[in-house]
Amino acid sequence: QLMEQELPRDFRHHLERRLEWFERRATMREKHEAATARTPYFCSGCPHNTSTRVPDGSRALAGIGCHFMSLWMDRETETFSHMGGEGIAWTGSAPFTNEKHIFANLGDGTYFHSGSLAIRQAVSSGANITYKILYNDAVAMTGGQSVDGSLTPPQITHQLHQEGVKKIYLISDEPERYPQSSLAPGVVVGHRDTLDAAMKELRDTPGCTAIVYDQTCAAEKRRRRKRGLMEDPARRVMINAAVCEGCGDCSVQSNCVSVEPLETEFGRKRKINQSSCNKDFSCLKGFCPSFVTVEGGELKKRDGVAGIDFSFLPEAAKMPALNKPYNIAVTGVGGTGVLTVGAIIGMAAHLDGKASNVLDMAGLAQKGGAVLSHIRLAETPDQVAAARITTGSADLLLAADNIVAGTVDGVVLCDKDTTTGVINTHLTPTQEFVRDRDFDFREWAVMGKIKQVVDEDISTHNFTEIAEAACGDAIATNIMMVGYAYQRGLLPVTLAAIERAIELNGVAVDFNKTALNWGRLLAHDPAKAKDLLANALPEMPVIPQSLDEIIDHRAEHLTQYQNAGLAKKYRAFIAKVRDGALNAGIGDAITVAVAKNYAKLLSYKDEYEVARLYTSDAFKKEIEQTFSGGKLKFHLAPPLLSKIDPNSGRPLKKAYGESMLTWFRLLKKLKGLRGTPFDVFGYTSERKMERRLIKDYEKTVRAVLSLASRETEDIAVEIAMVPDQIRGFGPVKEKSVQEAEKRTAALLEDLKNPSPSSNEPVAVREAAE
Repeated sequence: QLMEQELPRDFRHHLERRLEWFERRATMREKHEAATARTPYFCSGCPHNTSTRVPDGSRALAGIGCHFMSLWMDRETETFSHMGGEGIAWTGSAPFTNEKHIFANLGDGTYFHSGSLAIRQAVSSGANITYKILYNDAVAMTGGQSVDGSLTPPQITHQLHQEGVKKIYLISDEPERYPQSSLAPGVVVGHRDTLDAAMKELRDTPGCTAIVYDQTCAAEKRRRRKRGLMEDPARRVMINAAVCEGCGDCSVQSNCVSVEPLETEFGRKRKINQSSCNKDFSCLKGFCPSFVTVEGGELKKRDGVAGIDFSFLPEAAKMPALNKPYNIAVTGVGGTGVLTVGAIIGMAAHLDGKASNVLDMAGLAQKGGAVLSHIRLAETPDQVAAARITTGSADLLLAADNIVAGTVDGVVLCDKDTTTGVINTHLTPTQEFVRDRDFDFREWAVMGKIKQVVDEDISTHNFTEIAEAACGDAIATNIMMVGYAYQRGLLPVTLAAIERAIELNGVAVDFNKTALNWGRLLAHDPAKAKDLLANALPEMPVIPQSLDEIIDHRAEHLTQYQNAGLAKKYRAFIAKVRDGALNAGIGDAITVAVAKNYAKLLSYKDEYEVARLYTSDAFKKEIEQTFSGGKLKFHLAPPLLSKIDPNSGRPLKKAYGESMLTWFRLLKKLKGLRGTPFDVFGYTSERKMERRLIKDYEKTVRAVLSLASRETEDIAVEIAMVPDQIRGFGPVKEKSVQEAEKRTAALLEDLKNPSPSSNEPVAVREAAE
């Protein structure tokens, strides 16, 4: 009413439009759903990947520290407490529950601060609880400081013993460092591989017990190795992708984010990110023969493309005016140097005589979480007194990570009419991939969220891939994007100021200037940039798309696997499936599914095939391109030679030297014995199971084609695709076969007795339920 009486009509209408605009933005914030989230996670090689596990049937309580993140992992870890209150929730509730025991995680810094008091009260209460004191030799969550005081694992054992703790284990990745004479009486010392057995024993021990788990923080190890303060093992792990089945057991065993997806013509496999790997080596526990270690060698450094003269590049033709504050939103992943962008641009503005205000929101970003920087530039400081970019007022979205850009905190800063986007399309895997081997990163949906809030003049490149090729290191991505934005006239700072800011930063000055210029070149003449990088960019796998391409590709593979006769058998069966689908009035989708999965079942990875893949030119070339020097070791569990691990029930893997290549060459030549009475490996239960799966699948496909119709086509396709879930080796494969057979039986029942909604894919129906 006041507006109607006292305000001019034009001004009133202006306020009304602005109110409507803010209401729309508020609604967008409330209803926005990110396509994918980037959640903080344990670093590669983090001790907590192992130490926070609990045995089946047990659960743990969380505390303060990086290990708190186990709450959102599959670790049966619950609740939290203040420092010094670890386990109190259990000692208070234990008398009133049928549960007999619980574990409580307690960091070394927290233990020294006040956690010892929590253990004292637990001893006094008589509760059955096992404290896992996670001795990581650093206060890692807040930057890697030393624990504030004198504290060693032997000292902790003596204090625990004096407090009356019933039984104490000291578990370490280097147990030989702790002679019994340095420890409290009765302390049992074991390697970290014995942790599960120790936990099982202690959960059955009445009263308060403890495990001192000693393994240095992975981030600290990395820092100390770089500074020469800790030995850097001359050992690297790699995965032979051709042997890999994509089962994900290596991720299950290691919980490590350096085990990343690798998309190939045979589907998703695994690779080791050599840049982020902290040499924990727990991925070797994955039951798979694809793991190789290079002992004594070094990782080859990519030199990038040298000798490029960038002097021909013109300065940016335009520069944004600063008649109002200019706002830049930067999104990225913690640990990749993205905060340097704000520091460089802010200093460049200062050198140009302009004002800047940079707000970095990192949170748990050092653990691979989301980073968001608000960079505000203006003529005078009073114009950017507020550090945050207000709703919808970003002029530039500089998305070093598109997943973070697509979250609500990123999109709410942008506006379709005023925000320009420079987007890195490179996919940095999220932590969900560790737990879900087939996790859908929904790249199309992520980009869709971003395109909804930036103008149509959006720039998208795989800046990370280009940075690795041009500069030899992905860390160049962020500065390259700064150069790209400058050249496009999207930064209100001069080139001279940016270059001087890089110099003042004092870190890898020449490297960063080169990255800056590569970004400028990519914006100025993308064709020339990509032409110069043609030989440095990685070769992308040629993935067959059409049905005929898939058939030809798999037939060639089967010829190499066994012989032309097997390829002929494959083609004949697929031809029958194609005819059967035509007669059933359904499309090619089922034939495509069978073409992929029948070939997969026919070419099971037995000893002959693993040998063939290890003696291939492709494997030799990858080793030579990735490493210099060193000897290879193959981590295998030969079926006729391996002992059984009493804790896991799995065959024990052993490391075999390069002499194994001689045996591989011999086995490769003996592949003609496969499936004959002279095939000694063919008598194992696993090989019998694999041959049975081929016959079962042929029978299933024939049954499906006899039952399928246009209305049930989706179910028929899902049945044909079930073998894709059969992956791995030994016990991993056996478990996946059991699950696949249950799945097939349920789907066949749906096909025989379709319900009104049964023509929907099973995944859709399960989601709806």
